[in-house]
Amino acid sequence: MATPNSTLRAVRLGLLMSQDDFARAVRDAGTRTGQPNDANKRLVQRWESGTTGAPRPVYARALETVTGLPIESLGFAATVTVRISGDGHGGHDMQPATGQPIPAPPKGETQTSRSNHSGVWLSRYEYFSSGRDAAFVGQHYVVVLQHGNRLTVRSLPGSSDSPLTMDLEIDGHVVTGTWTEQTANEGYYRGARYHGAIQLLAEPTGRRMTGKWVGFGKEFDVNTGPWQLVFQDASTNKATLAAYNKRPDA
Repeated sequence: MATPNSTLRAVRLGLLMSQDDFARAVRDAGTRTGQPNDANKRLVQRWESGTTGAPRPVYARALETVTGLPIESLGFAATVTVRISGDGHGGHDMQPATGQPIPAPPKGETQTSRSNHSGVWLSRYEYFSSGRDAAFVGQHYVVVLQHGNRLTVRSLPGSSDSPLTMDLEIDGHVVTGTWTEQTANEGYYRGARYHGAIQLLAEPTGRRMTGKWVGFGKEFDVNTGPWQLVFQDASTNKATLAAYNKRPDA
């Protein structure tokens, strides 16, 4: 008898998506990354009921993009093998999604030389609040998942009351993309949704990305400020994500 995948269902409900919405998001993610898929409501039902124990790699990549979580954290019973290559269309580098950590680079080797920025990072940005006439800092622990030259960034829920997402593309040491933050309903900004663009430079060590964000303010003005991502851990297994599912130190 199949065991229902309650984890995937909880993640979907946490995203406030119906099964139809979730299937549509998985299809859209595949289209954006150049790997189209045929996800539909019935397929989501099979995943959640446990009838399908593991998604095919093309769906696994899209699921990671939509949820911001590694496939091994989505409750599937069977091992999923995700094929990753430099062009994002599959190729030479086989990465098993077994819940095992991505190994840290050997001495003398940098994160950049491995061409994989997946792992847990600390996101830190600065902004000026005109209403409070003061500068503030926003911090999140985020999960970065890399497929080809694309980086999907999602904040861990316990690290902040304001969920943060980023969709980035890396070209050498230049990282460019968009960001979205849904502010806390009980916070100063009363659940307002902010979004904008971001460009970062990845340091040769592969342990830090620094740059600037740009976005619109409440007065329809364009604001900007510094943003950095600091590498914390290459592992994306459940134990590591649980350890970082907390508010960063001030």
